Amino acid sequence: MKIVPAILAERENDFFFLVKQAEAFTSYVQIDIMDGFFVPSHSFPVSALNRLKTGIDFEIHLMVKHPAAFMIQVAHPRLKKVIYHFESDVKHRDFINQLKKRGIASGLAIKPDTPLQAFSHIAGHVDTLLFMTVDPGYYGSPFKPAVLEKIQETRSRFNNTVIAADGGVSLSNLQLFLDAGVDYACVGSRIFHGDNPGENYSQFLRRLEEIEKVR
Repeated sequence: MKIVPAILAERENDFFFLVKQAEAFTSYVQIDIMDGFFVPSHSFPVSALNRLKTGIDFEIHLMVKHPAAFMIQVAHPRLKKVIYHFESDVKHRDFINQLKKRGIASGLAIKPDTPLQAFSHIAGHVDTLLFMTVDPGYYGSPFKPAVLEKIQETRSRFNNTVIAADGGVSLSNLQLFLDAGVDYACVGSRIFHGDNPGENYSQFLRRLEEIEKVR
């Protein structure tokens, strides 16, 4: 399992600052985008994403009502994957194909209360399934462990699809994600809050190594 730092910022300057911090300890991040409609929170303007100057690759997690309309505005050479929500207003196959034509991998994000049977017809067409283990839109939302059962069931049915988890990941519950079959876990506030995000990230890597040694 891998740890992917997740960047969530409401202001443009904060966004650039967090990316600069991340460059010191990782080569890949997830960037959260919020429109204030699909989720209550609102992130920095999309123009900031296009103007980002960085040497690391990234994926974006679109917590937006209209992901296809949003992506018309986005172009960045370091963008490798777009994760959008199953619950958003979009024609799934069309959007996935549009991303593929641009050379961008696709990911489907699923809210905690959305059942597997609702999105199973789409799951096989995306590169990644991202399970929200908190209600999306805020740093530090409470962890919902019941989602881990849905992850396990999905892993058994879609063994070749990358499975990610986002929300509430901590040093103390990291093993639960690994045991559920998660390929990568996105960690936001527990990395970027505090004075030393690089050390926070290293603690997750060390804890993951400890768990994997005794498996």
